Amino acid sequence: MKRASGRRAEPPQRGRGRGRGGPLRTAPPAPPAPWRPCPEPAASAPAGRLRGGCGMRGPRRRLPALPALLWLALAPLPGAPGPAARAELRVRVRLPGGQVTEESLQADSGSDCISLELRTADGALVTLTADFRQEVKIFRALILGELERGQSQFQALCFVTRLHRNEIIPSESMAKLRQKNPRTVRQAEEVRGLEHLSMDVAVNFSKGAQLSSHIHNVCAEAKEAIYTREEDVKFWLEKGVDGSMFEVLPQTSDLPDLQRCKLCADRWKPCICSYSLSIEWYPCMLKYCKSRDAGGKVSSYKCGIRSCQKGYTFDYYVPQKQLCLWDEET
Repeated sequence: MKRASGRRAEPPQRGRGRGRGGPLRTAPPAPPAPWRPCPEPAASAPAGRLRGGCGMRGPRRRLPALPALLWLALAPLPGAPGPAARAELRVRVRLPGGQVTEESLQADSGSDCISLELRTADGALVTLTADFRQEVKIFRALILGELERGQSQFQALCFVTRLHRNEIIPSESMAKLRQKNPRTVRQAEEVRGLEHLSMDVAVNFSKGAQLSSHIHNVCAEAKEAIYTREEDVKFWLEKGVDGSMFEVLPQTSDLPDLQRCKLCADRWKPCICSYSLSIEWYPCMLKYCKSRDAGGKVSSYKCGIRSCQKGYTFDYYVPQKQLCLWDEET
């Protein structure tokens, strides 16, 4: 890995993100209804078309006796060719301030990836892409700028970390999720602890496809703002990833005067920025039910999911505080 002295970036933009959760109920698999093509995602990027994702939507049926809880079932995908399946599910999610937003969950079992996307209360568009094949997670935030402060329309950030086993359900299971009551507003059953990550390495966008093919599409608007951690880099290097795509960022040990951006008075000085986001609702575990056949033999089958909420805070170097103005208000 090479060491870098700081890079100047484009004029700044701003934003924030946060999170929380609640209960869920599952049901045994029900006969699937015919699927229909899904429309374009409702939450689109402030500038340019969002990339990636899958192109089918689950059935929109309402069950009359259903309580006001989420009811999801794992069912076979009708018409899916072979083992690979692509699907999209849209769920209504309650944000921490009480607002309701729509979250898009997309799965492609062929490329073994999933994507979750939601718009936060302050207008930022947050996306999580999980590449199971390469063991890579990509968080992207498109943060609205303030035009009256001379900022551009939006600022893009990408944070790339290692994907661990059992963090989220497999892509094949995600593609089979069915929604029985699309009007229900959901909250996660489990609130997982806040994760604080020090992103001390920059990723070269032009070489990022060697780490995950999804970086090229997901992080296209954040070419100069793709960050990861040195401990994750070591894991990927052991897997044979080319180390020339990584660049160590300046730290406090290199620059004694380096402060956190919220403590820095000069907008044109380098500092350590902090950005927080939350994935409000995502399927984190599979649930299994038991059945007994005529001979009394007991077997288990996948019958639903457990939902989680998880927040993240990322600390990373910026060459100017002007690129981290939201940190003034935290």
